[in-house]
Amino acid sequence: MIAGAPGSRGSAAAMEALYPFLYATSSDLAAVMAEVRQSTLAKITEIGELRRQVCARDSDRLLACAADMASRFTSGGRLLAFGNGGSSTDAQEMATLFLHPGPGSRALPAFGLANDTAVVTALCNDVGVDVVFSRQVAALGRAQDIAVALSTSGNSENLLRGLTEASRRGMLTIGIAGYEGGQMAGLDGLDYLFVAPSTSVHRIQEAQTTIYHALWELTLAALGSG
Repeated sequence: MIAGAPGSRGSAAAMEALYPFLYATSSDLAAVMAEVRQSTLAKITEIGELRRQVCARDSDRLLACAADMASRFTSGGRLLAFGNGGSSTDAQEMATLFLHPGPGSRALPAFGLANDTAVVTALCNDVGVDVVFSRQVAALGRAQDIAVALSTSGNSENLLRGLTEASRRGMLTIGIAGYEGGQMAGLDGLDYLFVAPSTSVHRIQEAQTTIYHALWELTLAALGSG
C-alpha cells in the first residue's frame, strides 16, 4: 500500500497497536526494551490462555480424531493437508511432521496440496482458485484417506469444496479454523472441526500449530509407535 493512500493510516495504527515500541518517539533504550518485554509477555499470556481453552473444550475430540486417523493409516490411508497463504505453510508443516517426523518416530504418508506449484497454478489459471484443492482431492483421494483443511477464518471457498469432495469420497475430514469456525462450522459431512476461538490471526495460527502437533502425537500413540 502506498504511504498516504486511503487505508494506509488504518494499517499503520493497527501495526502500532500490536508493536507500540516500534513507533516510540523516545530514544530511551531501557524504556523501549521494557515495552518489548511487556508486549512479549502479553502475547505469551494470550496464546497460553487460548491453548488452555482449546484443550479444555476439545481434548476428548482430539483423542477420538487421532484414533480415527490411526485407523485410516492402518488401512493404508494417507493424509492430504491444504490451506491458503500462511495456512498453506501450516498444511505443509503438518504433512512434513507426519511424513518426516525425525529419528525414533514412525513416518506416515502425507502430502501438502499447495506444494506442487505447477498443479496449483495450472488449476488457478485454467479453471479457477475455488477448485484448486477439490480437483486434487478428486484425483488423489481414496476412501481410507484423511483430508485436513486449515484456515484462520473457516470461510475459504476452495477449502470448503476440498472438504466436501473428500467427504463425498468417504475420506475422514478434519477442519482447523479460527474465530467461531466460519462456514466450516456449518459444513455437512465434516467429521471433526477444531476451532481456536480468537479474533487475532497471530494467536489463531499459533494455537492451530498446537492442535495439529497434538493430533500427530496422539495418532502415533494410538498406533503404538513413539
